[in-house]
Amino acid sequence: MPAPKAGIIRGLQTPISAPSSPITSGEPLTEPLSARPPAAPLRPSACPGLLRIVPALDGGICRIKLPGGLISAPQALAVADAAERFASGVIEATNRGNLQIRGIGADHDGLIATLLNAGLGPKNPASDDVRNLMLSPAAGVDPQQLFDAQPLAEQILLSLENHPRFHELSPKFALSLDAGEGLAMLEHPHDLWLSALPVGGEILLGFGLAGCPANDSPVAAVPLGAGLELVVAVLELFLECARSEQTRMRHLLEGLPVSGFLGQLSERLTAPLRTDQAITSWRRAPAQVNAHIGRYPQKQPGLMCVGGVVPLGRLTPSMLRAAATLAVELGDATLTMTPWQGLMLRNVRDDQAVLALDGLRAAGVLCEADEALSQMIACTGAAACGKGLADTKADALLLAEHLQEQGVSPGVHLSGCNRSCAAAHAAPITLLAVSAGHYDVYFRHADQPGFGQLRGRDLTIEAVGALLTADSRSNTDD
Repeated sequence: MPAPKAGIIRGLQTPISAPSSPITSGEPLTEPLSARPPAAPLRPSACPGLLRIVPALDGGICRIKLPGGLISAPQALAVADAAERFASGVIEATNRGNLQIRGIGADHDGLIATLLNAGLGPKNPASDDVRNLMLSPAAGVDPQQLFDAQPLAEQILLSLENHPRFHELSPKFALSLDAGEGLAMLEHPHDLWLSALPVGGEILLGFGLAGCPANDSPVAAVPLGAGLELVVAVLELFLECARSEQTRMRHLLEGLPVSGFLGQLSERLTAPLRTDQAITSWRRAPAQVNAHIGRYPQKQPGLMCVGGVVPLGRLTPSMLRAAATLAVELGDATLTMTPWQGLMLRNVRDDQAVLALDGLRAAGVLCEADEALSQMIACTGAAACGKGLADTKADALLLAEHLQEQGVSPGVHLSGCNRSCAAAHAAPITLLAVSAGHYDVYFRHADQPGFGQLRGRDLTIEAVGALLTADSRSNTDD
């Protein structure tokens, strides 16, 4: 068991301002906003986008979808500036590697124009909702990858942006592409997931429907070169078969067997669709635990990824500016937002990795896996969400302080209601708010649906802390 650490938990202090930097502004558009075609009408949705700002108790929310989680340093500075100028200064790292700005005031057009001028929006306004493709934060540089996922990802994103029919997909309809990286989020469920599958000396692309590679085997596979053809065919078939109320793949499969879907899919593909036992019994090896925190070696000799977790998913403009400055000075002038609500510098020289980590810590990023706060996520809660029953962010800080003093750091998710907005999959421990400061406690269990096994009802944060500390010690003591 890690020894308790003295002092206040890092991440609770206000991050320092970034040092002076050669970065000045976001990347300009190649044409002025006035020359762009008018945005297509946005369909009603509760999901925010860059072009659709949705209301919350603390103001508007704008979601910036990043290709593969990547954002250039100038773009990061533009987000920080926009959050200060047009909103309350709250920036969120999401669990799919995107960014959100919260607390947006009345000037929606000014915010949107600023982000578009930084090159952060879609070229086709109608595609803003559907650019939902998740990659490993180390795609292209991971030493365990079986292929470089970036070129195929770029093709898929271009298809989502330019195929008019795909704009009918739900904003929640999501895809993932896994090339076998050691640093990968494999537990998030997706409507279509793709995973590198080595069979008989060949790398195939296995895929699943309405699930994830951490829990499921592929339903079929195609040659790697047929990846784009497969994605296009799956999405077109889904849109043709699904009724208007069937917005997700799981809804369609409730009435259409997977075998029936595959039968129709095979007729659309020029590549063979393999469904033999070598495919359907294959399981993906687990990814490395906590590999997104600290240093992670790259396949390129002498280079590393360096990253950590943003405390409870919240960045300040100064934190984002500091990280952007570090990316310029020590990395490749880009940041990668991770699906663990964190950020990462890539292409950092080995001899500068410690310097990069020190810089991230100084900015307020959590860079040690044994810090209780680095293992904790919390939704917006009652402070900014009308459905929240408790102030989950404040309660999470209290719980993290207690757990840090006890030297334990379990994975904990605090949810203000049963919608579980902050977590795309069941966390090891879930605290479900029942009233202000009180939670039901669930432990993830393979045989229990939803959050898992109920271990405590209507507990205060102090009682939760005692329960988690006792459980941790009972699991480690002989």
